[in-house]
Amino acid sequence: MASEGNMKAANQTYGSFIGFVKWGTIASVALAALVVLLIAS
Repeated sequence: MASEGNMKAANQTYGSFIGFVKWGTIASVALAALVVLLIAS
């Protein structure tokens, strides 16, 4: 098993990754909506 220090580092990395995925998804949806609005007008 991983040591306690490795688990803390892994949890921090996982948290950062999930944050990037969350904000990346939000940004992608916002950009897609903008493109749809620009094409529709």
